[in-house]
Amino acid sequence: MKLQVPFLQLPLAFDAEALAAEVGAIPESSWRPHPQGFFGNDALTLITTGGDADNDALSGVMRPTAHLERCPYLMQVLDSVGATWGRTRLMRLSGQAEVTPHVDIHYYWRERVRVHVPIVTQPTVRFICGDAELNMRAGECWIFDTWRMHNVINDHALPRIHLVADTVGGEGFWKHLASARPHDRQIPGWQPRLIAPRGDIRPTLDYESRNIPIVMTPWEMREHIVFFLGEAARQPQLQAVHQTLLRLSRNWAALWSCFGEDRAGWPRYRAAIEDARREVVAGGAGQLALVNGMSFLQAFSAAVLDVALADQAVSMDADTRERPA
Repeated sequence: MKLQVPFLQLPLAFDAEALAAEVGAIPESSWRPHPQGFFGNDALTLITTGGDADNDALSGVMRPTAHLERCPYLMQVLDSVGATWGRTRLMRLSGQAEVTPHVDIHYYWRERVRVHVPIVTQPTVRFICGDAELNMRAGECWIFDTWRMHNVINDHALPRIHLVADTVGGEGFWKHLASARPHDRQIPGWQPRLIAPRGDIRPTLDYESRNIPIVMTPWEMREHIVFFLGEAARQPQLQAVHQTLLRLSRNWAALWSCFGEDRAGWPRYRAAIEDARREVVAGGAGQLALVNGMSFLQAFSAAVLDVALADQAVSMDADTRERPA
């Protein structure tokens, strides 16, 4: 999700030692390497599709894995944030390793934030987002602007472990966000509230059950189009691309009014997508850039054209690290 500032600290704090004790009790064999094979990056799944700890899918009914159910304090931490949870993991970055610079452009990230709770870290670990740099201290709670170029560098010999939880938000989350602190601002009297462990209590959490559209609604498509046009650099090709996407939006609304999610309309939805794709390419969308340095065509395809209709399998890996063209 795009934010107005690079980093926001939520007004919550946690007992990092208690979290580290829970994490340390999980067998080392449960950790899995990064799906793209990045050196020193591995993860342990806590919430995933169907609760399958070996599944990295982003769509479907999200459920806790056995790892999370054995960690009551981790569940209490998630409960205190007050959100509906998507895929959630422990992310480990080995010593002398990095999360390479990238921007999160896929559909998954348009309306999701990624909550970070450092569990094991060192003062020299650097989280870089845009032109800002931060050391997230153990037990703090942060979100950041995934629409900016970001990366993490661990120049220490010891690993860094964060709880990394993806969410579209929730009533409690938005209340916390209203009291969040930008990383570069000191607010008199601002103090995060400590959420101490509460024994063996395992709270009931809210999990995603709908996360990818069967047929994207015209209202959602229109919102995405407005966002991407607003994020495009002012270039001569923009006007032609704008006109094509306006036609797509109007055509999509008419098809939705006729068919909704009915499969009888899927061939016409698909034809509308492919016609628009051809037209934006012909109109020069491949030369358009976004203000964050990414390709307009690549990002718009990943967030809209590739996922607007569920008639074909599309790889949507939130861990794919997209760099500027």
